[in-house]
Amino acid sequence: MNIELRFLQKAIKDKNYISFTYKNKKYIKIRPLKLITKNTYVLKTSVKDFNFELITRIQILKEKF
Repeated sequence: MNIELRFLQKAIKDKNYISFTYKNKKYIKIRPLKLITKNTYVLKTSVKDFNFELITRIQILKEKF
């Protein structure tokens, strides 16, 4: 398990917003809801589901929801 995955799990637990880049599109202030393990990790958010392998530049924001 890599460090980004651990930070993401902590953000879900603490209910922090996140920002990241997915397929060269930037998502800002997204609510992470769940991290699902299938063959790969899938991040379920308030917007849509994202494949974790395609997410880059994850930032955990201080703001909570």
